[in-house]
Amino acid sequence: MVEDDPPAQRDGRVDVGAVHVGNAAADGAAYRGWFVGHFVAPEAAGCASGEVEVKWGVHHQGEVRGAWAISRQATSLSLLVQGAIRLEFSGGREALLEQPGDYAVWPPGVAHRWRIEAEPTIIVTVRWPSLPGDAVDLPA
Repeated sequence: MVEDDPPAQRDGRVDVGAVHVGNAAADGAAYRGWFVGHFVAPEAAGCASGEVEVKWGVHHQGEVRGAWAISRQATSLSLLVQGAIRLEFSGGREALLEQPGDYAVWPPGVAHRWRIEAEPTIIVTVRWPSLPGDAVDLPA
């Protein structure tokens, strides 16, 4: 049997006007690469969210985040698309993401910093939930 419309459209649950299509790099330019989260303008249909934050990061070999950063209430995920990144976590743990698809997940309260080890490196970072003032840089 072939159906003309997907089930969600037949029963009226889908509002196609709610679909947002964009470019992560362009849409995140105003937010340091973050393109989904509580800080995104409401007119960016679907990208303003208190549930999740998503970042598209393009970095160059040798680039570092020397300051420790921490999310006090959010879990974080970094997923390697291309290149290589060394993540350092509070407590002395390190992770080298060097194969596409390598990832690290860490809970709230774990500080991190990083160093880019290949040119170019592309990382997708997801943080949930998206809470104002939750992610902060720690004093040196």
